[in-house]
Amino acid sequence: MKYAKDTRAEGFKAQTAEVIVEALPWLKNITGKTVVIKYGGSAMVNKELRDDVMSDIVLLKIIGVNLVLVHGGGVAITEMMEQLHVPVEFKRGLRVTTDETMEVTKMVLVGKVNQELVEALNKHGSVAVGVSGSDAGTVMATQYDPELGRVGRVTSINTSYLEDLIKDDYIPVVASVALGEDGGFYNVNADLVAGEVAAAIGAHKAIFLTDVDGLYEDFNDKGSLISNLSLSELKALVEAGSVSSGMIPKLKACISALEAGVFRAHIINGCVPHALLLELLTNIGIGTTMHSTDEACAFDAHPLGNFAAKLTENR
Repeated sequence: MKYAKDTRAEGFKAQTAEVIVEALPWLKNITGKTVVIKYGGSAMVNKELRDDVMSDIVLLKIIGVNLVLVHGGGVAITEMMEQLHVPVEFKRGLRVTTDETMEVTKMVLVGKVNQELVEALNKHGSVAVGVSGSDAGTVMATQYDPELGRVGRVTSINTSYLEDLIKDDYIPVVASVALGEDGGFYNVNADLVAGEVAAAIGAHKAIFLTDVDGLYEDFNDKGSLISNLSLSELKALVEAGSVSSGMIPKLKACISALEAGVFRAHIINGCVPHALLLELLTNIGIGTTMHSTDEACAFDAHPLGNFAAKLTENR
């Protein structure tokens, strides 16, 4: 027998109730919607962080969110290339991908990283299915630049396979390997794949997990972290060239998704425990939210009370 005084902290009931009440309007807003999550960086390399992210994804699935997980694996590819004594070369921040490098990329992304993520999700039940972008021509690409070899640019997304998996209540886990229009394979930036997938399937949100807290107006000024901005403001920042180069692919993916009708895009720090839940189910959030309309941006910039949020979020 155990006494409540020994097992429950002071204020336990009130604190727990407040968390649940705060989450209610956001749960209502996201249940039944489709969300594309791009996963990468340290949150994917660190097993403990990865397991936390997978748990959060399964929780979102349980409450009724339709999820697609898109991943890269640059660190794992580099490690394998070094083990196999395959030269590693980058130009303009992009990996030069020879035919040999492409074989290593497929082996790592599809055969290792993808299966590890599927396994981590399926510890909670049979909820995930691994998908290469080349499966059923899900992601089609053409050569981005001859100097980069088999680095691809997305030309089309075949949504039928992904939509069938979602309809059957699975989480597609998509490796960013594309089928080339020339019949070969291409290595495609996972951020750009996620943006194109979100646009093609009409996702409600696209979320990019990274290693920084969000989008900074000036990365050297940690006080310039942006919590909310509109699509027009996002385009202006990119055109001004004031954001860090590493953030450009993510921002271009966000712009692509928002222009195609995705309601909101988020950049959050996947190294923060339960970052997905904090961003999606709390009033304040933790990252940067980009909105397709000025109206949506104004709403999030001035949070309403819980009851009012319930009335307006699904307008």
